[in-house]
Amino acid sequence: MAETDKKFTTIHYHSYLQLDKILDAQKTRSGGVEGKAAHEETLFIIIHQVYELWFKQIKHELQSVLMHFRNQKIDERTVGTIVARLNRVEEILKLLIQQIQVLETMTPLDFLDFRAYLFPASGFQSFQFRAIEAMLGLPEKGRMTYNNIKYSAVFPDDQQAELKTIYQKGTLFNMVEDWLERTPFLQFGDFDFLKYYKKAVENMLASERAAIEASDYLSEKNKAKRIEMLGDTNTHYQYIFDEDYHQQMKNEGKLRLSYKASVAALLINLYRDEPILHGPYNLLLNLVDIDSLLTTWRYRHAQMVLRMLGRKTGTGGSSGHEYLMGTAMKHQIFNDLHSISTLLIPRSELPALPDQLKKELGFYFTEKHST
Repeated sequence: MAETDKKFTTIHYHSYLQLDKILDAQKTRSGGVEGKAAHEETLFIIIHQVYELWFKQIKHELQSVLMHFRNQKIDERTVGTIVARLNRVEEILKLLIQQIQVLETMTPLDFLDFRAYLFPASGFQSFQFRAIEAMLGLPEKGRMTYNNIKYSAVFPDDQQAELKTIYQKGTLFNMVEDWLERTPFLQFGDFDFLKYYKKAVENMLASERAAIEASDYLSEKNKAKRIEMLGDTNTHYQYIFDEDYHQQMKNEGKLRLSYKASVAALLINLYRDEPILHGPYNLLLNLVDIDSLLTTWRYRHAQMVLRMLGRKTGTGGSSGHEYLMGTAMKHQIFNDLHSISTLLIPRSELPALPDQLKKELGFYFTEKHST
């Protein structure tokens, strides 16, 4: 039998990483004459080039995650892969936040030495970041605009088309919503999750109300106030017990996840200790963490701009700090998953699962019951 040898051409570290291209890409605009360039401009360029490299890696991870979801066969091994990729995105976002500290070693006066050369360039023109927002599922209608210009207007036609395609193919928000709706354990034989959960919530609220009323140190006025704040199943829980009310909140833009997906997310959070739900819970936790990290990055970016520019207009024509703070408050994607915490009850109050369901949740499914 003929033996086939695999032959590989050798390569040097320098050429493999194409360092000539990378290290020759820091072209300052402030310097034309030897010795006159603003010293800090090189740092400014490198920081933003590194951001773009990490954005490329985040896109690479999210494209892989979206591909798995589009296959619509999410077994435990696939969930593990998705969680690993999203964990990597989290770690990259932590680095992006830390990079702001490096940029802040430049003083406002240092920045003013070359700022005039940047007009009208702006971080708003980062196509990769806009693509990441779209891939995660930031709704187009929910975006803040500046100067009444659509966020994608700063890009050429081909990039605008690419952003449109991302939304058409389905974002991570869409894919996760579909996946949650396929959760098989919401109704299991005689076990109706919502029915048992509502009874547990009623019992919990009754116990808390009784504890308030029995208090020796609260006045009657304070007791009444606390009981009012405690509420009932129609206060904080109505949108999970009343599907019509849930739809009303969706119509008003206060919720995004479908009713069934919301119920599934609640079940996964409550019964996260069951072996089969470890992976799904970690996946949902990834999404909450990514949302939080992006919000932190936006906030730190806004504070850095305030430090460097005060209330000056941004180089791209936005209101600068004010606009960036607005995005930190409004450009959140997975708010519905954050809100699940409102619905959680103590483990001691959780409805006991039927033995058969407990048994089936105790090992991994692949074909028969895949989420």
